[in-house]
Amino acid sequence: MTVISVIGLGAVGASYAARIADTQPDAQLRVVAGGSRGERLRSGGVVVNGVRHQIPVVEPDAAVEPADLVIVAVKCHQLPEAIRQLEHQVGPDTVVLSLLNGITSEEALSQAFPRAYVPLAVAVGIDAVRDDAGVRYSTLGWVEYGDPVQEPSRSAGSLRLESLLVAAGIPHVVQADMRHALWWKFLVNVGVNQVTALLEAPYALVQHPGPGRDLMTEAQREVVAVGRACGVALTEADITRFLEVLDTLGPHSYTSMAQDAMAHRRTEVDEFAGRVVELGRLHGVPTPVNDVLLQAFLAKHQLWGVS
Repeated sequence: MTVISVIGLGAVGASYAARIADTQPDAQLRVVAGGSRGERLRSGGVVVNGVRHQIPVVEPDAAVEPADLVIVAVKCHQLPEAIRQLEHQVGPDTVVLSLLNGITSEEALSQAFPRAYVPLAVAVGIDAVRDDAGVRYSTLGWVEYGDPVQEPSRSAGSLRLESLLVAAGIPHVVQADMRHALWWKFLVNVGVNQVTALLEAPYALVQHPGPGRDLMTEAQREVVAVGRACGVALTEADITRFLEVLDTLGPHSYTSMAQDAMAHRRTEVDEFAGRVVELGRLHGVPTPVNDVLLQAFLAKHQLWGVS
């Protein structure tokens, strides 16, 4: 029996957990959660697109059989705690799939679980939204993943992950140059997540020409410049490709960062603008738009009393 563990039942994590539950009912699917959060999930489950799913919950410290697949879908600032909670979930044959935003989570997970297979991966095109009624999405999108180091042939871990995703009904694409794909998703988030969060606006605002879309693409052009300084061959074509994906998303849906901003929760600005600014300074690349975005969100955090 396939064992799949999920940590992080926000919009993305819940959407994929529900898909697995619906597509692969014979799998042993479990959610890693402790304390009051674990109790809430045990009693109320998670509602996705109007359907309540009661997924078994395991405490982080429980001695359990290591999972075949671990899906990590927490926020960036929650990753250190998630790594601690996954200690009993990961064994030498486990595939650890990070669906976090940013460009650093896989390195942290690889260091924590050196015997596991940790691909570079991104979730693309999902427009899930979480509110008091649960999680809903109109487009599940797909997962792009690939080996951390390019080789002439795919690794055994990559092939194992593909079979797990096929069985789970999760759309996916295997990338030969996954570092470029990871940075492409970083470019996406730095633009659309931050601008829609700043303006507390749905995708519709940036799906059409105007100041919001212009601000978004200027922030993304700074990622192109910083990425090239880091040896990643991003170009203007990568922004164009994103705009094509953007047109497929529900216009009334919100990015995860916009949802956090509207709820006055801590945002992932440190992993977005903060990382762009840090790498820009390291390589001598100006990042004026992301400089302002970083300070704007840090000010919002101060206003909301979060850190």
